[in-house]
Amino acid sequence: MANVVVVGSQWGDEGKGKIVDWLSERADVVVRFQGGHNAGHTLVVDGKVYKLSLLPSGVVRQGKLSIIGNGVVFDPHAFVAEVQKLKDQGVDVSPDRLKIAENAALILSVHRELDGFREDAASSSGTKIGTTRRGIGPAYEDKVGRRAIRIMDLADLETLPLKVDRLLTHHNALRRGLGQAEVTQEAVMEELTSVAGAVLPYMDRVWKVLDDSRRAGERILFEGAQGTLLDIDHGTYPFVTSSNTVAGQAAAGSGLGPNAIGYVLGITKAYTTRVGEGPFPTEQQNEIGEFLGTRGHEFGVVTGRKRRCGWFDAVLVRQSVAVNGIKGIALTKLDVLDGLPEIKVCTGYRLDGQIIDYLPASQAAQARVEPVYETLEGWSGTTAGARSWNDLPAQAVKYVRHIEELIGAPVALLSTSPERDDTILVTDPFQD
Repeated sequence: MANVVVVGSQWGDEGKGKIVDWLSERADVVVRFQGGHNAGHTLVVDGKVYKLSLLPSGVVRQGKLSIIGNGVVFDPHAFVAEVQKLKDQGVDVSPDRLKIAENAALILSVHRELDGFREDAASSSGTKIGTTRRGIGPAYEDKVGRRAIRIMDLADLETLPLKVDRLLTHHNALRRGLGQAEVTQEAVMEELTSVAGAVLPYMDRVWKVLDDSRRAGERILFEGAQGTLLDIDHGTYPFVTSSNTVAGQAAAGSGLGPNAIGYVLGITKAYTTRVGEGPFPTEQQNEIGEFLGTRGHEFGVVTGRKRRCGWFDAVLVRQSVAVNGIKGIALTKLDVLDGLPEIKVCTGYRLDGQIIDYLPASQAAQARVEPVYETLEGWSGTTAGARSWNDLPAQAVKYVRHIEELIGAPVALLSTSPERDDTILVTDPFQD
């Protein structure tokens, strides 16, 4: 039996929510280990749609323990709203089913506001990153700067004002420099005390909970948020998120050692999408891009922003396989390609007259790379709803097999619609 880490192998939006939900049937514990409420997951269960941002995808399954690890930056107001929304849909989100790490850093109003101030200033100069303006980056900055307010601090009202003062010494200096009004200690204390009662019942020593689960032989599923190419170190910097999104972060972001990780599953879309700014070598700003976006319903769950769409980029996914130690991929949205007469796949890049098989780290070089394509025959039949290889058109199977060869990793699962059960299982990651 192997514990499983699920990561996105592209720029996010690969369909992690559905796959994690599908895998959670085999898991006992589902853990979020990085990011915040800036990455949305859409789950479709028996025709009912659930949209999650902060909570682990396993929370919609009864009888499973869900955990928000210390690597997550936690917005208490977003948490309260999301829990209430799920309760309204009939999902039990009680403290015995959901635990939040006591040492997780909080996202506050000052973080959201600073995020917006900076993005507005960058927009006027043409240097914006394209953040969701939800305070994720500023919250991680405060965590690293050792001035963050953590969940455990909500239980210690005697020392909390001193910690708020330390936080505001930094933030008010920034706000003055940006021409914005300062924030008072009283305002932040009121914000914190207003949510403490709703959050504290969920607080726990997550590292201990997970260690006990591992020792008891329970299956643990680690759920990443954004994709590998948005990793703060390994992504298309500076157009990245503010945390490590790769599989190695599952250990640090949960408090469970790396020897507990057994199988790394890379969620991979059958084409490529990206939200926000940054390089995108295979982007199709034409009728193909419109076709993929319309057929694939490519709009952000959190922001509603239209996603940029393009052909499958085997170079990027092959690089993600190496960086994450991916053992197998879950290929999603194959059905979106149904009906295309031909399909292109990027197999390399041309950079300054030379062919390379990797994405360079330099921002300038990333902007100059040109995709080298291979053209494959499409298929006229449908893959939508297929639940076995025999249900797939021959050319669709050929496309999948060719992707496996190009990226150097086998397909472990194949998703053919947003519905949970429309999934072809090749290898059960928990049995690897």
